[in-house]
Parts: sequence; C-alpha cells; structure tokens
Amino acid sequence: MARTTGSDSVRPSAPGGGVALWQGGWYRPAQRYPSPNFGPRPAGIDISLIVLHSISLPPGVYGGGAVLDLFSNRLDCNAHPYFQTLRGLAVSTHFFIRRNGRIIQCVSAGDRAWHAGASCWRGRENCNDYAVGIELEGLEGDTFEAPQYAALTRLAADLARRYPIAAVAGHEHVAPGRKHDPGPGFDWAQFQRRLASQLERPLDWPGPTEPV
Repeated sequence: MARTTGSDSVRPSAPGGGVALWQGGWYRPAQRYPSPNFGPRPAGIDISLIVLHSISLPPGVYGGGAVLDLFSNRLDCNAHPYFQTLRGLAVSTHFFIRRNGRIIQCVSAGDRAWHAGASCWRGRENCNDYAVGIELEGLEGDTFEAPQYAALTRLAADLARRYPIAAVAGHEHVAPGRKHDPGPGFDWAQFQRRLASQLERPLDWPGPTEPV
C-alpha cells in the first residue's frame, strides 16, 4: 500500500467536507491500485486545482491493464511497439476513470502524484504541488462515455467538498503546446454544468482552448 503523508489532513473546504467518503486522502468509493510514483506535497500547500487528463494504452485501446501497469511501473515495454516510447517513464495519477465509470485511485489525494510535469496555472508553476490529477480512459480527439462524466462529476464534487478546490483545468491548459489532453472530444460545457449543479460555490474554468 502506498504511504500517505501529513498533508492528508488538509482542511475540508466546507463544514463536514464529505469526510465520511474519505479515509485520509483515500476516496472510499474508489478501487485502490497504489502507485509508488508519488512524493509529499510542500508543507502548508492548498490542494486547489483539478487537472484532467486522458490516456489509453496502446492509444485508442480501452479496457486493458496497461494504463495501471504504467502507473505501477509494471508495464511490459516489449508487449507492444508503442510501449517502447514509455520505457523508463515513472508517472502516476491520483484517479483513473474507466470507460464504464469505475473510479480507481492510485495515489492519496494528500500526496503529490506525478501527472502534470512542467506546468503552470494562472501564473503558478509546478501544478503537481497543489493539484489533483484525474485521468479519463480515452484518446485525444475521441469522445468520452456518459458513465465517465457521471463518475467525474461525483468525484470532482467530493474533492471540492473535501479540499479547497478553486479551479478545474485540462492538461492542455496547464502545459499548452506540450500536452493536448483531454482534447477536443471532452465536453467542457457539459461537465461544467454538471459540477456547478453539485456545488454551492463557483470554480475557475479555462474553457476548452483558452491558453494559460
């Protein structure tokens, strides 16, 4: 099991903060699949950003175990030619949402997952320090499934009740030019409407193509 740090005790964003849904930084409704690729967040950091990603391995192939193998450093790089490009890569995410809506958690939300890389949001660099990463099983330019939007809305709302989340952005927004996910197939307007209906406070949104 992946370790957790003292940052798991970050204060809830509202009274109660959905604490019954959480065990430290672990989300009880999610299946746990711990990754070793994480570290502590800087002391006193506010967990204030959600970064959305998309991933499938090989690209466009859904339902297999390769993505979780990548996050756990178990990927057989000889199993597919594309995997050769990932050799030696150590990455992770906090959450991975399957096409059927299943939520899998790889790193405690209180810890610093390795998902955004070199990144900046609203002039603040190193998004991994203060962001929660959510990977959607998908492909840049492809659409996403209704169960994924439902699960993502539920998870994002519960994160915003647990932590002082102030904004949601895509990997394409925090690393423009370098990354392009979740891509044009992700329906930002739908997700924004869904999440706004679940929260009592507004969040900062980038729109699908707005630069940092």
